[in-house]
Amino acid sequence: MNKNLQHILDIVNQSKQLSEGDISAILNYLKKADKDLLISDFKLERTNKVKRTTAILLEETIGELEQKRAAIEETNFALNKSLEELKSAQAQLVQAEKMASLGELTAGIAHEIQNPLNFVNNFSEVSKELLEEMLEEIKNGDMEEVKSIANDVTQNLEKILHHSKRADGIVKGMLQHSRKNSDEKEAIDINLLVDEYLRLAYHGLRAKDNTFNASLDSSYDKSIEKISIIPQDIGRVVLNIITNAFYACNEKKKKLEKEQSGLNGFQPKVSVTTKKENNSIEIIISDNGNGIKKTIINKIFQPFFTTKPTGQGTGLGLSLSYDIITTHGGTLKVDSETGKGTNFIIKLPTNN
Repeated sequence: MNKNLQHILDIVNQSKQLSEGDISAILNYLKKADKDLLISDFKLERTNKVKRTTAILLEETIGELEQKRAAIEETNFALNKSLEELKSAQAQLVQAEKMASLGELTAGIAHEIQNPLNFVNNFSEVSKELLEEMLEEIKNGDMEEVKSIANDVTQNLEKILHHSKRADGIVKGMLQHSRKNSDEKEAIDINLLVDEYLRLAYHGLRAKDNTFNASLDSSYDKSIEKISIIPQDIGRVVLNIITNAFYACNEKKKKLEKEQSGLNGFQPKVSVTTKKENNSIEIIISDNGNGIKKTIINKIFQPFFTTKPTGQGTGLGLSLSYDIITTHGGTLKVDSETGKGTNFIIKLPTNN
């Protein structure tokens, strides 16, 4: 209890008659109490008002948050849908890039497959003539000549079989290259694979542009044993880099011819080297094109980055190549000097 109020009550209880000072003190206290009560009522009213205002603001805030949450959920749904569409589009672009590389192979394959087919046709015709001759000798009873002709036919059939297998291998390689998904590794002679794709890339470009010509140099380390790889994937990498090398050389030649009115001694050159390095093998593909500018060399393995004109490149070739090599546990690096050429170095482990 308030000390002043207790004092007043004590005075009232102890005195029958209050002094003028006591009455004055009581009045002052009552006035003060009344004032304090008014202030308390005001504060209480203000507090209640603040509470009501706060409650209204909270309701409005909750409503706004609910709306924002609904908007966020809608945005997340739209983003997830867009992400799925982008993934689908990326998958389609990746497949389109694979099929584009298959297109690069088509002309080269046609050229390569024509050679064994020509051999098959020629040896078949010769064998047919020999068999007709053998029938005549059988009628004449000259068995020695029959045996000699039979040996010639046998040799021809062996050559037909050899070139048929060669054509079969080319077709199988094309089918492997066109597969959408395959993660089966095989023991492959990397020198044969690189040499085959080098020739296919060259003949493919020659078929599209008969004015194109380039010097091909190859140096293969014969001590390299078979390594376990996915052949169509590594073939795709080699094809892409060699095709880019031919493109770079050809563009430099065109530029020099334009600048010098067609008179220049520049000869496009692409070289491929394989060598064994400890527990890995290296495939080095070099060209004497214009090289890659230092300002962009760090971007060439990024998806969709390309220096080719619109419509001539998707910008996925080197990105996919980089992913394929790293998936095999290897590395893909580039070394280039502007105006002089570029080296791509593929390193693959021999024990993967």
